[in-house]
Amino acid sequence: EVRLVESGGGLAQPGGSLRLSCAASGFTFGFYGMYWVRQAPGKELEWVATITSGGERTNYLDSVKGRFTISRDNAQNTLYLQMNSLKPEDSAVYYCSRDLREKPTGQGTQVTVSS
Repeated sequence: EVRLVESGGGLAQPGGSLRLSCAASGFTFGFYGMYWVRQAPGKELEWVATITSGGERTNYLDSVKGRFTISRDNAQNTLYLQMNSLKPEDSAVYYCSRDLREKPTGQGTQVTVSS
């Protein structure tokens, strides 16, 4: 069974940082490109970042470029999202995903950016 468990969210002040983690199990993690997506209240699910299976290439939503960094540890089956210079508009539930065609299966982790 594929399992993705997100963690690391919380309350941050504008300009602050958070590091999200996603623990993967039930599949060969290192074979898959991985994604972070987010959903703010009342809004559609939004793609945030992509990383290739080996971590060689990454891609970001324009609004998070230069602030967020996606990375992975294939030995630990873990995906990360380092979020710096957080803005209130980054507030959302963040999910990791291995397939953007499917609805996220994890419970997500809430990120709230507020003073």
